[in-house]
Amino acid sequence: MSRTAPVGERIGRVAGTWFPLVVLAAGAVAIAVPQVFLPLGASINVLLGIIMLGMGLTLQPVDFTVIAKKPKAFVVGVVAQYVIMPLTAIGLATAFQLPPELLVGVVLVGSAPGGTASNVMVYLAKGDTALSVAMTTASTLIAPVLTPLLVLWLAGSYLPVDAWALFQSIIFIVLLPVIAGVLLRMLLPRVVRAILPWLPLVSVVGITLVVLAVVAGSAATILSVGLLVALVVILHNGVGYGLGFLAAKSVGLDTSAQRAVAIEVGMQNSGLAAGLAKTHFSPEAALPAAIFSVWHNVSGALLASFWSRRPPRDAAPEAASDTQDAVVS
Repeated sequence: MSRTAPVGERIGRVAGTWFPLVVLAAGAVAIAVPQVFLPLGASINVLLGIIMLGMGLTLQPVDFTVIAKKPKAFVVGVVAQYVIMPLTAIGLATAFQLPPELLVGVVLVGSAPGGTASNVMVYLAKGDTALSVAMTTASTLIAPVLTPLLVLWLAGSYLPVDAWALFQSIIFIVLLPVIAGVLLRMLLPRVVRAILPWLPLVSVVGITLVVLAVVAGSAATILSVGLLVALVVILHNGVGYGLGFLAAKSVGLDTSAQRAVAIEVGMQNSGLAAGLAKTHFSPEAALPAAIFSVWHNVSGALLASFWSRRPPRDAAPEAASDTQDAVVS
């Protein structure tokens, strides 16, 4: 890292690099002293809104050119996101006979859009970053419709699901902040350019606070059934990586696109799932999202590290696009 780079950029890069360890430490601290972080529970949705605002600030028209350049990769990736993870979620939850509150929590994670931390992981994995950003954006924009419908379909027979209320929450937590970020970038480009290098740090702080709040609120449940839920979460995440990779490979996408789709499918916006669980269900329903928030950042970093040492030989030139503006969440 250049010592001549702006301080905001340097801090942002360090924050993104250490993000998995920060989240892991936050989870451990929240379990050890949950009472300290319980008051944060009321701010989860506000924190998520700030993170999504940051995502909107990073978006540019060029981020969507990959849709025209690689329509097959884009469609396969987004479809895989909303097919593989929801169906794997309900399959694992029923196979392990999870109680309804935990089942709906797993389904919420599976039905959530992709997490923007995936963009950083794809970059580190030498994957197609442009495809990753486009997939994350698309899955986020269609989440207000697909997430409630999937949760209603898959979990509605186990617990009452108010799809309309979920729709409204996602609009306010996700869609409006993203749109606000895009508009701010258009109206105040100089101001936004000045704060862009700091966004990874803001996002790391935000998602760390979300993890602290969610894990603290679920600490008692984690200690009683945490191992079982952790096993389901690890399998869910791993199956997402594996089937996402196979889906991309089966339709002939290049290696960098395969890596992007695999990571995009396996990594979810578990912070959103946790917020929805706490708002519309119960603290127990937030447990799978709490564990997923910690685990997928660790597993994503490990997978990215593995692939980073194996550069794809068939990568398209645009696959190595700049991720300076990427926001971690």
